[in-house]
Amino acid sequence: MQRFSNITGQARHGLEKMTPAGLMSRPNQMDMPIAQPIKRPMNGQPISPLTPVDTMVNLSFNVPFASNLTGPDVQEIIHATPKALERWTFPEGTKEQTPIHKLPVHNGNVEQLRRLCRVLEEGSQGRMQATVTSSEPKQVPALQRRPLKGLVTNVCISGDADVVHKMRAKILNETPIALRCAIVDIDTNLVITPDMTGVRVQVLNHLDEISKYCGTDIFLLNPKHNDPEGPASDYGNGSDQRFDQRLRIAIYGDPESSEHAKTRVLVLIDRILHRQADAMKLESSLHTIICGRTRKNIRMIESATNTAIYFPPPFPRIYGYVPPGAHRRGEDEVFITGDTQECISMAKKRLYDLVVNTKCYVKDVVVSAHKIDSILLDRLDKVRKVMETNGSYVLFPQLGSSRGLIRVQGTEILHVERTVREIMALAGQFYGASWWLMLPESAQTNAMRAPSSADIRTMLSDICLNSAAEVGFDKLTFSINGSDDAVKAAMMVIHQIPFVKRAQYQIRVKIELANEHKEFVSGKKNGKINKIMGQSNVQIIFDGFNEYNFYIDVCGAQYDATKNGLDLVEQEMPASISFHVPDQYHKRIIGIGGQHIQRIMKKYSVFVKFSNAMDRGGIGKEDDDIKVDNVICRTPARNAQSLDLVKQEIMDMVEKVDAEFVSETVVINRLYHRELIARMNEIDELEKKWNCKIDFPSTEMASDVVTISGPEYQVPQAVDEFLGMVPESHEIVLPATSQLREFFKSNDFQTEVHQKFKSQYEVDLLVRNESKPAEESETSEERILLAYTRNNAGGLKDAIDFLVSCLIPYGLDATTVKGAIPRPKSDSFEDSLPFFDSKLLQNSPAPLGTDSPTRSTFGDDASDRGSLFGKIRKPGSISSISSFLDRRKNQSSSPGTGSLFKHASSNASRASLVSMESRDSGYRNPWNDSGVNLPEEDGHNGWPLRFENKSEHKLPFGVVPGLSASPGDMTPRHDPRASFDSGRPSTSHSTNGYPAPIGPPR
Repeated sequence: MQRFSNITGQARHGLEKMTPAGLMSRPNQMDMPIAQPIKRPMNGQPISPLTPVDTMVNLSFNVPFASNLTGPDVQEIIHATPKALERWTFPEGTKEQTPIHKLPVHNGNVEQLRRLCRVLEEGSQGRMQATVTSSEPKQVPALQRRPLKGLVTNVCISGDADVVHKMRAKILNETPIALRCAIVDIDTNLVITPDMTGVRVQVLNHLDEISKYCGTDIFLLNPKHNDPEGPASDYGNGSDQRFDQRLRIAIYGDPESSEHAKTRVLVLIDRILHRQADAMKLESSLHTIICGRTRKNIRMIESATNTAIYFPPPFPRIYGYVPPGAHRRGEDEVFITGDTQECISMAKKRLYDLVVNTKCYVKDVVVSAHKIDSILLDRLDKVRKVMETNGSYVLFPQLGSSRGLIRVQGTEILHVERTVREIMALAGQFYGASWWLMLPESAQTNAMRAPSSADIRTMLSDICLNSAAEVGFDKLTFSINGSDDAVKAAMMVIHQIPFVKRAQYQIRVKIELANEHKEFVSGKKNGKINKIMGQSNVQIIFDGFNEYNFYIDVCGAQYDATKNGLDLVEQEMPASISFHVPDQYHKRIIGIGGQHIQRIMKKYSVFVKFSNAMDRGGIGKEDDDIKVDNVICRTPARNAQSLDLVKQEIMDMVEKVDAEFVSETVVINRLYHRELIARMNEIDELEKKWNCKIDFPSTEMASDVVTISGPEYQVPQAVDEFLGMVPESHEIVLPATSQLREFFKSNDFQTEVHQKFKSQYEVDLLVRNESKPAEESETSEERILLAYTRNNAGGLKDAIDFLVSCLIPYGLDATTVKGAIPRPKSDSFEDSLPFFDSKLLQNSPAPLGTDSPTRSTFGDDASDRGSLFGKIRKPGSISSISSFLDRRKNQSSSPGTGSLFKHASSNASRASLVSMESRDSGYRNPWNDSGVNLPEEDGHNGWPLRFENKSEHKLPFGVVPGLSASPGDMTPRHDPRASFDSGRPSTSHSTNGYPAPIGPPR
């Protein structure tokens, strides 16, 4: 490995020598005590700190138990490993409304924590006291944007500073924190015995061994209970979701143990499939590097050798907890499974060649120790995604070690720089604050004393339980660390404490931001900052931290003034969106001399920046033109509503086939991924044809979801062609008769049925008869196998209906067909019709004692409503039709009820669009790309401008003509943005939801 100091061309990339002086202006600033603020005289009296009675350090923090993690449904359990059922299910006789946190496993974790604190307290010989408090937090919306749910467990430690921090690290590393459940789907035929009487004993014994070896609880569960008549699923997903009959293996445990057990279960499944298994050792820090960006290198090896490669988790030994009697997976141990030992040996050789030919660049970066712990506890999944995207590796210190240094390494400088900037952006999502208590000297003669140690512990525990921040108290100084919302919630709680209200104080809040945004926030000649300081009576200081980030210190002597100043600073922080525009359109959008883009930026007060392939590291850099956003729009958070307008105006200049890169997901059995990866040449041709990218999940994830990303108007074609590579089959069973058997053997069946199936429905027919003796001929069956590809699965029901209609003349009873697909519920008008009291459309009694049109929906007869076609087929009198028309005529003259039917139809079509936008796909909400709230745009009905022109609306979705949406009919807003998934910055404008009407204009 070589460091950046040995690399030429450092000036171009802004890299300095790896020395402490080159990394930061003040080394280890965050790990040193913050200097006392300047004390200003108030009312002519000098101020001096109170002399504390108790000089011990007090630290309070929440232990992140997953107390809201539910156990499996008892009715679905087929097998449970020893003691797993008692730990994850309630005992018999427990009330139904019992909270989840009262499960035996959660109660046991809290008791284990109490015992650990008692042992540590006794072993400290009086130098340390630890108090454990568990309670449900108060649901006060003003305190936090993300209300805490379930049981929250807090630990408050008092003692010497070095002992307190060591005890905190010991508690976090010897407690089963962040419990989770990993699910692995397994085909039924791999587990159930051939005679379908039970589960294979060898499989159950192996699951028990894995549970004991890894220290986890494992359950074998029945398939999910899906409603076969439920609404249609996502495009390409419906077949697997509605008719998935695979069993589930649920693995409960801490993060490292559950990952270890999950990998061993996957290897077990490969062995059941008669594949060989082996292991090799590779340096753990090189795993994500040799995998390449988005695991491209590993995909090539698996495709060439027909193997499956299982890497260990990328963060070994981050959590120190090991279950009693369990074994950790070797951090450098890689499992490989293949058809033969030769395939495995070939995969090993290729992996070894990758390691030998890998050249790594290393960079050390200083980050606050508190923020490192917060990232390890709350943002580790995002760090893993950053590593996979850039093909880099990030080495973190162990949780609670109080070390503020991370190491990033990668194969290219550009990827290392991107990784570092992403990590620093995550660090900026966490705040730090200090609250100093002071008293005028003349008042010291009063009998004002500091609170006792017991009062301090109670006070700190209450603050942490209701804010999720980590709070310390030392020499009458509160130190607060946590997410942005948690720190502000803790400050609000502290402000309400009577002891704090009686004293004078000063507050300092530290915000971390990228250096490139310094001038953006301060304005010309610090105009923005000076204006904020004048309006809110606070002091704002810009303080350097390292070569990537700097601190914004907001200081004030009053809570309300500091809060107001902090809000104003957050509103000036950058809100941005980024998206992709093909490089060939950049000149057209920028215009001659930048005329076009300057007009757009001036119109919306938004800064727009373009980057081409050369700016991103050179031409041909691993499909950067598809994966990397090359346009960024940035504006102060108070003007965030203009971001989407700028994006729309820019995308209007892009051709339809290249506009709006999106992502779509399809569900394919993970075991068939290996067959598709073996056809990588065909997939490459498909990607080039439609300008799309197909990403398979990593082998360790055991996920069925494949992501296809590309231009919005070409992704559906790419998905359709990709699903054409996935074969499927469906079997129907018919009662066999001599007449049917003769028809199956006739030429008429081949010409009238078989050929039409192939030409009209793209389905192949295969008749498999089960002949039985003559005395049992009445019970013999005919099995028909329908073979098709996934892209033609939507016509399967019509094909079956056509087949049944062709066989009815030959003595088939349609009610005896096994395997027919029921008609799915419509997601549009059918659900809205029961809201109207009409004898023409439904057969239900008129509501009594109310004029509400939704009366029948909540009545006892709601379950008696059938489908729309069933109600239309029921006989009705002509008087009911005339009464229906009279009622419609009368309602049309009433302004309050005239638009009732239009409201229902609008809601129905919007529901279908919301279901499309709510899934994890590219059809995301176009009003919320920036993560900040945007106001209503009534001028265009909330639909992107590129779908409109001056003469007519071009609708991408079918809409019934003549029905218009009501101006007040709008999807309600969601709760404000949750801090745990927040972007930069956190502001009063940062809320989620749909601020404009959902759906196209009508």
